[in-house]
Amino acid sequence: MKIDANSLPDDPEQLKQMLLELQQAVAEKDRELAQKDDLITEQAQQINQLIERYELAKRKQFGKSSEKLPGAGETFNEAEEILDEADKALLVEVDDKPATPVKRQPKRKPLPKELPRKVITIDLSTDEQVCGCCRSKLHKIGETRSEKLEFVPAHIKVIETIRPKYACQQCEQSGTTTQVKIAPMPPAPIPKGIATASLLSQLITGKYQYGLPLYRQEQIFNDYGISLSRQTMSDWLIRCSELLAPLYDELKTHLLKQGVIHADETPLKVINEEKSTSYMWIYCCGEDKPSSNKMRNIVLFDYQNSRAAQCPISFLNGYTNYLQVDGYIAYEKTSAILAGCIAHARRKFIEAKTAQGKSKTGKADVILSLIGKLYGIEANIKTKSVAEKYQARQEKSNPLIDKIHQWVKENKEKIPPKSKLGEAITYWHNQAHKLETYLSDGRINIDNNRAERAVKPFVIGRKNWLFSNTARGATASAILYSFIETARANGLLVDSYLQTCLDELAKKPDSLEYLLPWNIKQG
Repeated sequence: MKIDANSLPDDPEQLKQMLLELQQAVAEKDRELAQKDDLITEQAQQINQLIERYELAKRKQFGKSSEKLPGAGETFNEAEEILDEADKALLVEVDDKPATPVKRQPKRKPLPKELPRKVITIDLSTDEQVCGCCRSKLHKIGETRSEKLEFVPAHIKVIETIRPKYACQQCEQSGTTTQVKIAPMPPAPIPKGIATASLLSQLITGKYQYGLPLYRQEQIFNDYGISLSRQTMSDWLIRCSELLAPLYDELKTHLLKQGVIHADETPLKVINEEKSTSYMWIYCCGEDKPSSNKMRNIVLFDYQNSRAAQCPISFLNGYTNYLQVDGYIAYEKTSAILAGCIAHARRKFIEAKTAQGKSKTGKADVILSLIGKLYGIEANIKTKSVAEKYQARQEKSNPLIDKIHQWVKENKEKIPPKSKLGEAITYWHNQAHKLETYLSDGRINIDNNRAERAVKPFVIGRKNWLFSNTARGATASAILYSFIETARANGLLVDSYLQTCLDELAKKPDSLEYLLPWNIKQG
C-alpha cells in the first residue's frame, strides 16, 4: 500500500485507523507468503520422496541385491552440506582402512575317494613303445592320472515279497476247520501301499528340498514307465507328515528348552481357506550347519491361516527366554524377552543411502559406518566363547550402540519422517530397546539372519509349486519342511535321514530320542 504524505489527514483518530488497516494488510500479506512457503516446502518434500522411491525402484530393477555395508574401513566421498561437524567426526572415527585381502586362485577340489571308480588305462601299442631315434624298446618311467565324473541315472526296482501260507493237513482230512498261518508283513510307512520308505523320501526331498512340484515328478516317473498320479503322491506326502508328527513334537519340546530362539513368518497362498493369505511361521535355534560346540540345530515350520499374535503365543507356549525377531508387533504379545534385528535396521539405512544417489555421502552413511563397525566386531569374536563374546561387546560394541542412539535422538526432529532416512531413524528409535538386547548375553546374535536363511528354501520352493490346496496339505508341508531343514542344519543326508525316520516310526517305537538328528550317525 503506497501512501502520499501530503494526503494524510490531520485527525489523530483517522491516522490511527489508517495505521490499523495498514498493519492488517501487512499481516495478511505475511500469511499469504507463509502459506506459499509451506506449500513450496511440502512440494519439495514430496518431490524428494518420489526421487527416493525412483532410486530404490531403479536399484531393485537393475542394481545388485547385495546389502554390502560401507562398513569400517571403506573410504567416503566428500561430505555433502547436510552433514554437520558431528557427523563428519563420526565418519572419520570409523574410517580405519583394513588390509587389502589377498585374492585366492581358484583350485579344483578332488572328487571324493569313496565314490565307486572305473579305471581305464590308455597305453601305447607295442609298435609305438620304441624310441623314435634309435628304435630301442622304451621302459615305463611313470604315469599320469586324470579324473572325470560320470552320472548314472536313477533306477527303479520292484520289491516282491513272498509269504508262504501253512495249514494243517491232518485237520483238513478230518474235516476240522484248519488255521492258516502266514508270516506278518513287515511294518511299512503306508500299510498296504506300494510305496517304500526310499520312494517316499525321494518324493519328499524332490518337492521340498529341490523344488520339484508333484506334476513334474509325475512326468519323471512316466519317463521310467511308471504311472504315479500327483493325487496319489500328494496323499502319500500327507500320510508321511502324519507319521512324522510325533517326532516333530519331540523336536519342538527340545526347541522350547533353548536359551535363544529365532522367529520369522512368510505369506502362503492356500486355495481352500477363508482368508486370501495364510502364513508359514518359522522357529529355529542353533546354526545353519553343524558346529563344534554341540548346539541343538532345529528348524520348525508352523502353518497358520493368519498373522495374528495368537500364532506365536500358541506355538511358544509360555516360552520366557530370548526370542530374536524383526520389528513385527505380534511378537511383543509373547512372554519371551525380545531381541531385535540390526540387519533389518541396517536395511532401512541402506535404502536411505540408495535414495541419496551415487557418489554422495549423507547422514545415512554415518549410521551405516557405525553398524559396519559392529559387524566387524562380531566377525572377530565369532569363534569365541559366550563369556568372551559378552565381554567384547561390553567393551567395544556398547559404546558404538550408544553413539547410534545419541545420533538418532539428535536427528529425529531434523529429518522429515516420511523420507527414507526419516523412516530408518523412526524404526531404530522405536526398536532401540530390542536392538541393544544382544549386548546382554553372548548367546544372542546381532541379527535375525538365522531365521531369514532358514525360511529362504521355503520361499524359493514356493516359486515352483506356488500354493497349497488345503490347510491339511499346508500343515503337511510345514512338517516335511521342518525335517528337511533340520536334517540339513545337522549335516545329515536328507534322503537317508527321512528314510530312516519313516522306517523306524512305522514300527511305532516307545521312545523317539534315538531318531533326533543329533543322535543319528551316517556314513
